[in-house]
Amino acid sequence: MASGSDSGRGMWSNRWVFVLAAAGSAVGLGNIWKFPYIAGENGGGAFVLIYLVCVGIVGIPIMICEVMLGRTARSSPIHAMRKLADKAGVSRHWAFIGWMGVVAGFLILSYYAVIAGWALNYVLLTAQGTFTAISAEGAALAYNDFLASPIQLMFWHALFMVLTIWIVGRGVSRGLESAIRWFMPLLFVLLVVLLGYSFTSAGFEQGLAFMFDTRFEAVSGETWLVALGQAFFTLSLGMGAMMAYGSYLPENISIGKTVVIIALLDTFVAVAAGVVIFPIVFANGLEAGQGPGLMFITIPLAFGHLPMGALFGTIFFMLVSFAAITSAISLTEPALSYLVEEYNAKRKRVAISLGVMCWILGLGTVFSFNIWSTGYIVGQMTVFDFVDYLSQNIMLPLGGMLIAVFAVWVLPQTAVGEQLGIKSGFLSVLWKLLGGVVAPVCVLVIFVYTVLPLFSNLA
Repeated sequence: MASGSDSGRGMWSNRWVFVLAAAGSAVGLGNIWKFPYIAGENGGGAFVLIYLVCVGIVGIPIMICEVMLGRTARSSPIHAMRKLADKAGVSRHWAFIGWMGVVAGFLILSYYAVIAGWALNYVLLTAQGTFTAISAEGAALAYNDFLASPIQLMFWHALFMVLTIWIVGRGVSRGLESAIRWFMPLLFVLLVVLLGYSFTSAGFEQGLAFMFDTRFEAVSGETWLVALGQAFFTLSLGMGAMMAYGSYLPENISIGKTVVIIALLDTFVAVAAGVVIFPIVFANGLEAGQGPGLMFITIPLAFGHLPMGALFGTIFFMLVSFAAITSAISLTEPALSYLVEEYNAKRKRVAISLGVMCWILGLGTVFSFNIWSTGYIVGQMTVFDFVDYLSQNIMLPLGGMLIAVFAVWVLPQTAVGEQLGIKSGFLSVLWKLLGGVVAPVCVLVIFVYTVLPLFSNLA
């Protein structure tokens, strides 16, 4: 890797490091519990097919746009949008895209680190045999007692933040790339091990049927909306992470081909997670409940009643923790790179300052599960609910739409040609249709679909 300045303006050493870094950003907690469940509930194999279509028309075009903007400007998202606006001869107010992405990523990190801390705790609990032969009531009690303890949540939140900040503070080469080279291969190894374990479980066929039986009768208009939303959110779009990572991408690497590989890897992990989880759940006659309850109650209970369950349960929560860390790294990078560039500051000092600020902000999420659990700030939303809703359902879709519009309709076509190799003809028309019309319109539909219920509830 070319050594960068203290700002970390280095380069990924090769294409596959960038693929692993971007895939690490995309692969997170949502892949492991959310995608498998919504696939099973929305037509199984039919949903997977619809999801792949949505990735193709929404996820991949917007990711190409975001990576392209980052590599063109070679700067953090905020500075990148300023430079590109100047290059296009338009208002610098387009830098709002960068600001919104950086703030959204920081807000998401503040609560993501709290929940990721739970996974770290469950690595320890599972390794100690806490869930061996435990009852359903015991698993639920352990989870609820953990959430009721602010001190425990604060500790694990702090530990996860320390790990994340230590990695990003070391820079692009010694920090980001070194971590990715370790964590992502280990993630795939653990996933393969768990797939083998799941294959031997009594519920393997039932789990496969839940995930892959093609049930088009279960498909509705809402199924398409759910698939569109999952395709957008799962790829870490709209938060500046792909723009920041793209700024480290060498010029000789094809953005389009690389983004397709990233999307396929992200989908593979999500599908494989379902193949791991549901056979184990069904083998114990348990409900495939959605959300944190699946990950922190149902799955520990399931492993607790299987041969060598403590070992493979520990491996599972290590997998979850690795996925969380690689995502957290990408959430930190946009804000970190901006502050280092803006103030010519030492990367380590900025990383520590951001980590402390994020930990303090995350206390709102910690307390939302215990002492502030009835402290609603908007409607029936706790601090955690509000921060999650604001960042995920408002800021990210708006950012994704504006990124696509800017990249296709505002950025000079010479820059697009240089970065993507699109000059004219059929590819140019297809690029403008998918990136400039279909993708932003679909994200607008997602935005309206997710925001309207909030206003209905407030009314």
